[in-house]
Amino acid sequence: MKTHYELRYAAHPEDAKGYDTTRLRRDFLIEKLFVADEVQMVYSMYDRMVVGGAMPVNEALKLEAIDPLKAPFFTTRREVGIYNVGKGDALVHVGDQTFKLSFKEALYIGSGDRDVLFESTTPAQPAKLYFNSTTAHHQYPCRKVTKADAISVHMGSLEMSNERTINKMLVNQVLPTCQLQMGMTELATGSVWNTMPAHIHSRRMEAYFYFDLPEDQAICHFMGEPQETRHIWMKGDQAVLSPEWSIHSAAATHNYTFIWGMGGENLDYGDQDFSEITDLR
Repeated sequence: MKTHYELRYAAHPEDAKGYDTTRLRRDFLIEKLFVADEVQMVYSMYDRMVVGGAMPVNEALKLEAIDPLKAPFFTTRREVGIYNVGKGDALVHVGDQTFKLSFKEALYIGSGDRDVLFESTTPAQPAKLYFNSTTAHHQYPCRKVTKADAISVHMGSLEMSNERTINKMLVNQVLPTCQLQMGMTELATGSVWNTMPAHIHSRRMEAYFYFDLPEDQAICHFMGEPQETRHIWMKGDQAVLSPEWSIHSAAATHNYTFIWGMGGENLDYGDQDFSEITDLR
């Protein structure tokens, strides 16, 4: 079997207060995204987002329409955002179109009835394709987006341990989407904090994928309500689901890169409710 998926159900914030470490990790952490010649997916009930990873090595991998979609093709009623987070180049075939993605390059795929296939150009150095998918009401054209195309914003400072560049890539200021918004934030050497001061955006959920982290280092992802926070320890090449009621921030033992993906009611990147650092509990 080339495709593996699981369902994740939504949690009420009052219930999540009582979760122990095992339950937090089971409900929110996505530990395994990349397995050679397989596609891994999590179908989340938070805004029906699908979070997944594909690692083609010796063969092309099809983005299959898993049973919960009840559709002939994965993209029949869905849009997809893809990032290549592997060192080798990828070929993504979308119907009769083919896109080449190098490291940290992205691709937007609009809805429509056609096959999507993932392939590595060099099996000895395979691509790793991380993707988010949300429901779509309109078909927009596919488009490759690089950091050169992005709206890039330099924020923070080394003194605050949060110097970083936010690359807004698959966002409505760059290309049209239905609800999916994705970008990539790169932390400077010596900086470890992201999304601090923390915020929530009650009209959108979010998924964070962490990578560019040495194997012997770790990330502490913070979640929960501002007055009732929790944490999850993570490794590189892992993702975490963030409900609409939850903060999403992290600190690590080394600088890193992460990809954020959002789905929900609106496309306003600035629609956020911030919490003062000193008010977090």
